[in-house]
Formats: sequence, C-alpha cells, structure tokens
Amino acid sequence: MQQPYIYELPLKVRDYEVDSQGIVNNANYLHYLEHTRHEFCQQAGVSFRDMQREGIDPVVRKIEITYYTPLRLAESMVSKLWLERREARFIFHQDIYNAAGAVVVKSLVTIVALENGKLSRGDMLADAFAKYLQ
Repeated sequence: MQQPYIYELPLKVRDYEVDSQGIVNNANYLHYLEHTRHEFCQQAGVSFRDMQREGIDPVVRKIEITYYTPLRLAESMVSKLWLERREARFIFHQDIYNAAGAVVVKSLVTIVALENGKLSRGDMLADAFAKYLQ
C-alpha cells in the first residue's frame, strides 16, 4: 500500500548526465536516488559523516528500479520518498516525477546498517528515523 511521501527533493538534469540519445543514462537515476536519501538523512539530523564517526555504515543491500519515462537535458524533476522498517532492513520507497507530474522512476532501496563492520539491527538508525517510519 502506498504511503504518503515524507521527503521531496527538486532536481534538474545536468548536461553530463545524458547519453548520446539525449536522455538521462539509466545509471544516473541511482545517483538521484542516493542523493535524495543523503539529503533526507541530513534533514533528519543524521549525517553520513556523523554515523561513520560512530562506527555505523548504512549500506545498500538491494535496489529494485522500474523506468517509466526518460528525462532529458535541463528537465526538472522531483525525487520523493517514504520509509519503512522490516526487522534489520530499512526500505526506502523512492519515486521520481517529471515537471508534468508523470512517473519517471519507481524504486525500492533496501538499506542495512553495519556497526563496526558487522551487520546490526540498525537501532541507531531506527531512533533517528522514528518519526518517519510507517
């Protein structure tokens, strides 16, 4: 069931992100999604630098992505997310929409937390994200 988005980040396609066909190369969408997660964490008060200092490394375990319509040079988009926790996994439901509101990408990004190099339950992340978790 679709939950309400808890974070939105406006972005714009840059010239080096398009391929010879003039559309955004598929790998760049992964960058947009990651940038959105990093900005969300920063806004939630949990920077990656601070986490690393405490021996915590959130890492991507799995990404599922479906492409619907391409973006082109200088096109605006909005990257949106909502978040849920399943045991030790944090599932980021991330979608990108173009300026007209059409779906560009839908994705599920599974994150796990390593603490001092070992898989953990991610309780520190759960505390930081408590008000955002569904």
